[in-house]
Amino acid sequence: MLKKILVHTRRSAKIAILVAFSIAVIAAIVMLFYKPTYSVSINGEHVGYTQSKKELQKRINEYMEKNEEEHVAFVQVPNMPEYEICMLKRDIKPNDDEIFEKIKEEGIKYYRYYAILEDQQEKQYVASFEEAEQVVNGLKEKNSNNLDKISIVEKYETELKELTNSETAIAALYKEKPKVVVAKKKAYTTYQASGSVNTATTTAWGAPELGISLIRPVSGKVSSRFGELSKRRVSYHTGLDISTSNGTPIAAAASGTVTFSGWKGAYGNLLVITHGNGVQTYYGHCSALYVSAGTEVSQGQIIAAVGSTGNSTGAHLHFEVRLNGTAYNPENYV
Repeated sequence: MLKKILVHTRRSAKIAILVAFSIAVIAAIVMLFYKPTYSVSINGEHVGYTQSKKELQKRINEYMEKNEEEHVAFVQVPNMPEYEICMLKRDIKPNDDEIFEKIKEEGIKYYRYYAILEDQQEKQYVASFEEAEQVVNGLKEKNSNNLDKISIVEKYETELKELTNSETAIAALYKEKPKVVVAKKKAYTTYQASGSVNTATTTAWGAPELGISLIRPVSGKVSSRFGELSKRRVSYHTGLDISTSNGTPIAAAASGTVTFSGWKGAYGNLLVITHGNGVQTYYGHCSALYVSAGTEVSQGQIIAAVGSTGNSTGAHLHFEVRLNGTAYNPENYV
């Protein structure tokens, strides 16, 4: 019995050795005529072969992110290549360059440029932010009459606008100030300040939850939006300017406690309501203040009147929404 087992074991070992040897020979023959590579397809269509999936994908990524074509910020490729390992005859050459050109044909280029706006309308286009700043500074030097309506917007588009240089843009945008007879400025009431207020020009984008709902303090046309720059400011606009007639009643945007009431420099006559949880609303350039610091007010209660006090060129309400001292865009809440 033992002898039969040994004979059977030897026979099985010989067969296993022959199988392994056969597999090795077949593999050697295959490797002699074939090589491992990657088949590449785009959107289900076979486009060729690459020896190195890593190198080809790196080349594509660099094309998308670091495109050196003038004014191109990045390239979006709607259909990225798919790779599948396969055995390729050694006489067939990989075609990485052709695959890469196919990717480039399908790529969507996004151009970066800067639009110079006048009264929220795009007027001129320049290639860089430095040139856009040169335009604004040039208009400042010439004391252009439309400086308060000039703003800069960074644009990313699939079509490139016709770009110009800063000198041409300045000439096209410049507006001479009208020669007028200076009239005596109308006197207005200044209110003695009570309470405390934070006037730091800290701003942030986004719309964090406030925990309360706000109503619009006055009706009117928006004359200056949050985040804009103008010759009258040294930083980004911290609130929303709503133009309306002098003396228009101003309603409290939400209930709370008045924590400042009175004159505050560029704000003119200013009123601040604290609503709790770090939320505050500011009402600037008022012609009249009807409540003092410490007063409890309800949402919709008339608290002041529209004016043009402080750093102001016309009757409007400067309205701010602050959370923990940082100003956010009021248009996200009212």
